[in-house]
Amino acid sequence: MLRLFTKIVKTGIVTERFKIPGDDELEQLGIEIKRHIDKRFSGSIAIREVDAGSCNGCELEIHALNNPYYDIERFGIHFVASPRHADVLLVTGPVSRHMQTALLRTYEATPDPKWVIAAGDCAACGGEFGVSYASCGAVANVIPVDMTIQGCPPTPLALMKGLLGLIKT
Repeated sequence: MLRLFTKIVKTGIVTERFKIPGDDELEQLGIEIKRHIDKRFSGSIAIREVDAGSCNGCELEIHALNNPYYDIERFGIHFVASPRHADVLLVTGPVSRHMQTALLRTYEATPDPKWVIAAGDCAACGGEFGVSYASCGAVANVIPVDMTIQGCPPTPLALMKGLLGLIKT
């Protein structure tokens, strides 16, 4: 155990530097999102997140939207457990062959009108996995996509900007 702690102290911090969004930028973006949600959706919008075969990098950033710093629920955006309660499907990862049927069923169970967001590079174009015997590739190869959010993984702020772009249309 002492060897492990010594190694940690010698190695130090090895993560990349990240520009933390200013509170003003986050608040203004959130207020604009809230304004559009109040106008079009009577106060709230429900999102069902679907992992179609990703590495979980995008999920970590999506889950960060619910942490105390971003707290996206204060702007009227809620994550739901059932597609039957959702307005938006947020799909991550290239669609694996094993998840293709589940994704189609989830899409069909979501009531109309519905939007589909492909979050992350893998969901947008298949990423490094592409189309193969095990992967259908991009989400658009399986279900219709209304918006793609680029990034590997996209930051919580990029996800919020993508949602705003979708809500504005």
